[in-house]
Amino acid sequence: MNLLVFSTLYPNVSQPNFGIFVENSVRHVAASGIATTVVAPNGVPPWPLDRLTRYRALADLPEAETWRGLDVRRPRFQLLPAIGWRFNPAAIVRAARPVLHRLRAEGFVFDAIDAQFFYPCGVAAVQLAREFNVPVTIKARGSDIALWGQRPAARRAILWAAGRAQGITAVSEKLKGEIEAMGVPDEKIGVHYTAVDLDNFAPGDRQAARAALAGELGLEPGPGCDSGRPLIVSVGSLTPVKDFPLLLNALRQVPAADLLIAGHGPERAALEQLAGTLGLGARVRFLGAIAHDRLPLLYRAADLFALASQREGLANVWIEALASGTPVVTTDVGGAREVIDRPEAGRVAAARTPEALAAAINDVLAMPVDPQAARASAERFSWARHVSAKRAHLERLVAGH
Repeated sequence: MNLLVFSTLYPNVSQPNFGIFVENSVRHVAASGIATTVVAPNGVPPWPLDRLTRYRALADLPEAETWRGLDVRRPRFQLLPAIGWRFNPAAIVRAARPVLHRLRAEGFVFDAIDAQFFYPCGVAAVQLAREFNVPVTIKARGSDIALWGQRPAARRAILWAAGRAQGITAVSEKLKGEIEAMGVPDEKIGVHYTAVDLDNFAPGDRQAARAALAGELGLEPGPGCDSGRPLIVSVGSLTPVKDFPLLLNALRQVPAADLLIAGHGPERAALEQLAGTLGLGARVRFLGAIAHDRLPLLYRAADLFALASQREGLANVWIEALASGTPVVTTDVGGAREVIDRPEAGRVAAARTPEALAAAINDVLAMPVDPQAARASAERFSWARHVSAKRAHLERLVAGH
């Protein structure tokens, strides 16, 4: 089988962690023997906006490269920041169409298109699949339904694509229910859970991990360095959707613990200021972006992992933390209750308030969890299971076309 993966979210040299969860899945499926090419449409605004710092690196990306062993094509489409979202599917189709023709001319005759998000890539992928007479499957991951599904124009486009796609998968049962509520038939939607590398993300000595982490990151004395204090870790982009203000306000009611936040984004300065205003400056440390292969050490160093997102499908960081033996406290979003399915896995906050989040954190810290018991809840999210389910889905898709 030749598979064309279609995703606007995919790592690149300037953003090596951008969509890393998509890349990990793609690489594991490709390694199972499916010949794979990735088309990662690259949105760049017109001049002179393309020279702004946040876009300059994207404007300079090559349109074709071998990225971590896979053929990746990055057709550039014109992006109109903030106002142009409704035009993105059509712009992506125009940019990607000649690339797909070129791939076929080069001998890569793809049997199916695998779109990694419903909007905008899924909508564009369905149109291209119809033009090239191949089946298409779309994966719903969370924000594509929770965010874009609330905008009438995008919702209509999503439902148009859902009606014409040969396959639809969701990352959780909760997300499947949300897609059904939009009017997509139940029998058309499968649940395909994400996965984690259970060899790399594994429990270890917590104090040794803390010492190694402090050494690797060059941490001066401060949060994360005191072996006598409980350590909370959070990983995510510093953007409004991750709602770090909620977590910081909850931390005021967890006086014994320190917090390390790994991630980067436009909210960092505001979050650092908020931590100072709340009197948490001596207990919170912002680490910036951490390479994905260093995250296991960060999780192992923690007594607890916390996430306060406004929305998720099924967060990979929940599973990575659990696989590392670290219990999770999170808000009641997406598939949280499907992952945190036993007391040893952690808690889902009873409400979206600092008080409820703090109560859940204090509850877990008061009764330390055996790392192996926490890990047990993650063992069902193996790559072997993920790849087997994905291959079966793709094979049914192609056989039925």
